[in-house]
Amino acid sequence: MAESVTLEYQTLGQQQHPTVVLIHGLFGDKDNLKSLARALEDAYYCVMIDARNHGDSPHCEHMSYGEMAADVIATCDSLGIDDFAVVGHSMGGKIAMQLAMDYPQRVTRAVFADIAPAQYDGTHDDILTALKNLDLSQVNSRSDADSELANTVKNKGVRQFLLKNLRKSDDGYSWRLNIDALIANYTTLAGNVSEGHYAGPVLFIKGGDSNYLTEAHRDQINQRFDDVEVKVIEGTGHWLHAEKPRIFNRLVREFLNP
Repeated sequence: MAESVTLEYQTLGQQQHPTVVLIHGLFGDKDNLKSLARALEDAYYCVMIDARNHGDSPHCEHMSYGEMAADVIATCDSLGIDDFAVVGHSMGGKIAMQLAMDYPQRVTRAVFADIAPAQYDGTHDDILTALKNLDLSQVNSRSDADSELANTVKNKGVRQFLLKNLRKSDDGYSWRLNIDALIANYTTLAGNVSEGHYAGPVLFIKGGDSNYLTEAHRDQINQRFDDVEVKVIEGTGHWLHAEKPRIFNRLVREFLNP
C-alpha cells in the first residue's frame, strides 16, 4: 500500500452534489483549476487539492504517482467522499491516471488535460535549477526574484506562475514548493505511470499546438484505458485550460454530464 498524506484543499459547490476532484500540474497549486471549479460549482462539489510538495500540502521525501494517488484517496476519505470524477492537468493528469487505475471503484470518470501516460524528457530541468539557485536571502521583493529568475526563465508568464509559490514571512521569503524533493523525484515525475488498467470513461483534452499528447502515445493510452475520447482545443499550448478556459470548461462539463 502506498504511503499517503492528507492534502490541503479548497472546495466550491454543495456537498450533496456529485464530487469532482481537480488536480494541478507541476509547480502549480489548488488555484490553477479554479476557473473550471467555478464553471462546475452549480452542479458539482469541486475539491481542488494541493499535491504533496506543492502549495500548502505536506512536504514529503518521495512522490511517486502511486503515493500521490493514495494522497487523493486519503483526502477524499477525510471528507467522507466515496466516489468522484477527477480532472488533472499535466502532472495532475498523471496523478489522475494512476488514481483511476489503482482505485477504479472510486473513480466514476476522468479527464486528462494535455498529458499522456508516458515518459517525457527533462523539460523542466532549467526551471528546477533556477529555483534551486535563487538565493532567497538576497531577495527583498518579488521583483528581485523575478529579475534573478529572468536570467534563466525568459518567459514572463512562466516566471509569474512560478513566483506564485514565493511566500513572505517575518523571516523573509521562502518557497511553498519543496524544491529539493521535486529535483530528487523529477525522473519519476517525468516517467510513465504504471501499466495498470481502467475501464471507465476517460477524456483526453489536447492543446492543438502542444506536443505533450500526440499520436505516438496512442498505444500507451489504449493499453491502460478502454473507453477513450479525445478532444483538441486548437490554438492552445500546454496551458489550454488557461488559454481558452470557456472551451476547456465546456468540454469538461459536457463529459461529466453524459
